[in-house]
Amino acid sequence: MLPGNSPNKNLGKEKFHKSQHFDYSHGVPFLVGTNKPGIGGELLLGQKPRSRLSSGGGSGAPSWLAFDKQVLCFDAHFQEPVCQKREETYRVRKCKIYFYLEDDTIQVVEPEVRNSGISQGTLIRRQRIALPPPMDDQYYTSHHFNLNQEVVLFCRTFKLTNCDPFTLNFLRKQGMRINPPASTPEDPYSSLRKEMEGSMKPLRPYERQDTLKQFLDHDRNVLRFFCYWDDSDTTFGVPHELTLHYFLSDDTIEIREVFSRNSGRDVVPKFLNRSKLPKYAPLPTRQPGEVTDRTVLNVFGPTGNKGRYLLDNLKIGTTSEEFYKDCDLTLGAVINVWGRNVVLCDCDNFTKEYFRSKYGIEDFTPVDYRPGPAPRVPREVPPYNGFGSEEDSLCSCKGLVLKAPRKDFRKLMEKDRQGLVSNVLRFVGRMVSDVPTDTERMFIVSYFLSDDTISVYERTKRNLGVMGGKFLERGRVKKPGQELFKSEMSEYFNAQDLYLGARLCMNSQEFQLVDADEFTISYMEQNAEEFPMANLGTILSKLKSLSEDQRKEIKQFLVMSDPGNTGVVHYEPFRRLLAGAGCQLSDHEVMTLGRSYAVREQREPDLGLMLSLAQERLKKSHFESFSEMSNAFVYEDRDRTGRLATMEARTICKAFKIPLADNLLMALFEKFENEAEELDYNSFLSKINWRENPLPPLLPDDVMKFDVDRTGEAVGPALRSITYSALLEDAFGKQE
Repeated sequence: MLPGNSPNKNLGKEKFHKSQHFDYSHGVPFLVGTNKPGIGGELLLGQKPRSRLSSGGGSGAPSWLAFDKQVLCFDAHFQEPVCQKREETYRVRKCKIYFYLEDDTIQVVEPEVRNSGISQGTLIRRQRIALPPPMDDQYYTSHHFNLNQEVVLFCRTFKLTNCDPFTLNFLRKQGMRINPPASTPEDPYSSLRKEMEGSMKPLRPYERQDTLKQFLDHDRNVLRFFCYWDDSDTTFGVPHELTLHYFLSDDTIEIREVFSRNSGRDVVPKFLNRSKLPKYAPLPTRQPGEVTDRTVLNVFGPTGNKGRYLLDNLKIGTTSEEFYKDCDLTLGAVINVWGRNVVLCDCDNFTKEYFRSKYGIEDFTPVDYRPGPAPRVPREVPPYNGFGSEEDSLCSCKGLVLKAPRKDFRKLMEKDRQGLVSNVLRFVGRMVSDVPTDTERMFIVSYFLSDDTISVYERTKRNLGVMGGKFLERGRVKKPGQELFKSEMSEYFNAQDLYLGARLCMNSQEFQLVDADEFTISYMEQNAEEFPMANLGTILSKLKSLSEDQRKEIKQFLVMSDPGNTGVVHYEPFRRLLAGAGCQLSDHEVMTLGRSYAVREQREPDLGLMLSLAQERLKKSHFESFSEMSNAFVYEDRDRTGRLATMEARTICKAFKIPLADNLLMALFEKFENEAEELDYNSFLSKINWRENPLPPLLPDDVMKFDVDRTGEAVGPALRSITYSALLEDAFGKQE
């Protein structure tokens, strides 16, 4: 230290409060005493830090938190002199001493004794208690308590005899040596009272009827039976459905009637009020006092409080009545309810479990008492009158308030147009007619899956003399041959009625479906369980059902059509064979076989054609964000290798909303990626940049040539060759 400088004791100090002399514990004021610290809670000269017990066991937590809800319990007694009574000279009073560790407070409680004649309970309320003089400036702590020793609390001496296991374990952990427990001395007056109570006998003995145990054991336990009472023999009598409740707490029975809707009977609260049900009712009329719980033999002395009487324990001449018990209630039993025969038919699960556990009954077959349902009278609907649609006329017959027919909203939401998926089946149809001009007319038949409607559009053909356009307005089309004015709903064409080769008579005009687009054929093949004409399993089962002669004819024709024994034939002779061999296969079924066993031609996409098509679409969309895309690729390329994963590159392209179809974009990625599926993004961006590296424009025929899917296989409905060897093996078994 430099001369003239001294350390400042208040540096780094935060507490400057003064400690108070008084404090409260559970509402009781007490003096802090000599343990009062100085300013900021610092110890004064001569003071010692608080013990480990008061500071929470050295854990740093305060005692009120470390010892929360932890109490030491001691058994104690004290001797009190009695001077005013001859029967006793002193009295030994037992009590409990509780020491609360959180704040060193003490509470003394004396257990209450019946008819003791003295006030018992809390003798000393919870508070801190000072030691007896001359150490009355200190307070009791846990170290002052031990077994077989005396403590003075407010000038009354208590002797500690025993403690609970928690107290014993706690004191041992504090390092105290525990004395052996002591016995409590006998109180002469308490012994005298026990002898008096044991010698007391009732002056008027009677038979005890203990119903409390039954009530406590079976309160709220009720057996429930479903029963009926057949009253159909009386005038205007009908069968009554009843519910019987048996209360196990007092063996009483209650019966309620089940009223059905529109029964025409008054709804009463109860069929039988809760009471004991006699077995042989109705009972004869009894005189007052003839039926009693106890029979009196004789009466001694005057009537009143000073008289005595004797009861008949043998019950001689007692009139008893039999009531229904739980053992009398079984399924199928007939009980007498004041002259009415009630049949027990069924019960609930609690009742079944009760009888199973008590009586060992396992058969709970219910008794069928309800008559079978009456035959439903069919609702006759008046025939269609010709006004509006049939659905509107049917809705007008269902109620006075007219409501529009409900549509299948779920089907509309599932089968409505979703992006590029139109959910419309389109077929090419020809008109079936004897007029040569009509046979050359071409029609587009569209079936909308969302609401089962059909529209027909005629394609314009030059020099035919017929104007094209809308031929049939969109709507549901009825099947031919149905009566107009009838009560039943008409049948309409559905999606299963439309297939290649089908003939449809729409509004007295017959059409034949000869072709369909790729979406229609693919949709029917994907949903083959709904379209049997596109179900390969159904078609093969038809081929398997052919006779041996037809099978040989088909095999010979296919073998002759394949002189090189390659196992492949052209589709056209294959179609003519199945159409004329008596296989009963439609054109759609033959086409499904051809598409299933067609020879897929691999075609490598032309890179120049794809780049030209990509530049043309980017140019039409005015897409020029090539520099921004290059910066994004470089940012994602942490190692600056010039290559990026294909999926990350696709994510960047989608983020910039590049106007290229997904199949075209992935086909371009395949041309610029290596074996590790990493894209050379510099070359890719340079090739598609129509500003810096323009390519010659595409011709319309070149655009139509680009028809490639993700796998590189040729798509389209065109069929050229069929693998007939696989077909014969699947249909007729393995060939030898």
